[in-house]
Amino acid sequence: MTTQLKVRKIGNSLGLIVPKELFDLLHVQEGDTLHAVIDAEGGVRITPYDPQFEDAMKAFERTRRKYRNALRELAK
Repeated sequence: MTTQLKVRKIGNSLGLIVPKELFDLLHVQEGDTLHAVIDAEGGVRITPYDPQFEDAMKAFERTRRKYRNALRELAK
């Protein structure tokens, strides 16, 4: 899917005008936060998912497995 986005001046900044269909595809609505992720080739990916949160969850999973018994004891 290819969609053209219009760049407009908003105050002292620039903003993108995004069609409603694209917001529906991303399952976002007014007030939600989007993340722009720059890939290795210099392109930009816009996603509603925070890539730093994913990294934190992976680190938690490693820690949870390593300290499973200690966490179980703390939960008592």
